[in-house]
Amino acid sequence: MSESVYTQLLDLACGAFLLASVLVLWYRRLSAIVKVLALQGIALAAMGVLLGAHEGRGDLAGVAVGVGVLRAGVLPYLMRRALVRSGQTRETQPLVNVAASLLAAAVLTLLAYAAARPLAELAPSPATRALPVGLAVVLIGFFILVTRRRALAQMVGFLSLDNGITATAFLATSGVPLIVELGVSFDLLLAVLVLYLLTTRMRAAFGGTDIDDLRELHD
Repeated sequence: MSESVYTQLLDLACGAFLLASVLVLWYRRLSAIVKVLALQGIALAAMGVLLGAHEGRGDLAGVAVGVGVLRAGVLPYLMRRALVRSGQTRETQPLVNVAASLLAAAVLTLLAYAAARPLAELAPSPATRALPVGLAVVLIGFFILVTRRRALAQMVGFLSLDNGITATAFLATSGVPLIVELGVSFDLLLAVLVLYLLTTRMRAAFGGTDIDDLRELHD
């Protein structure tokens, strides 16, 4: 693979990765949000595979494939099951509307580029130049986590944040040790399984999974 082709493909994967986070802020249907999360997992895996192929590291490509299976396949499948069980179809009115959310995403992206620029200049390469993308997804994921009211939508924010952390590790250090990635991935799998059980219980007991409604019950 030539350097120019590698750079173009990596930029494409990074662009799709960042775009997925923005689409999560745009969409209101929870089923569409879960699909976008799966697409983000595919883009994350593509980034790792491209880095592994370019550097001739089969272990990095193998970790990326494993990450893709979990983040683009297993976790979205479990979240779709939880969505069906909960009976919810749309995100209720979030704390921040769509227009303000997209503006916040733009500001957070600019902040990520400003913060990561000195790091990228230390060792210029296609991977380090894309480092701000991973940091931007971390910030946007945290924003999703704190501005959504549905438990499932908040979980999407948490998973998006973790995808951003993984992408940053891929781009900054050419991957993380396999045992570390497996440990984090199994933690995520456990978190989604707990969410699946909780949403089922919450739906049966309270008739919904809106966090504000549950807070009112507590009050």
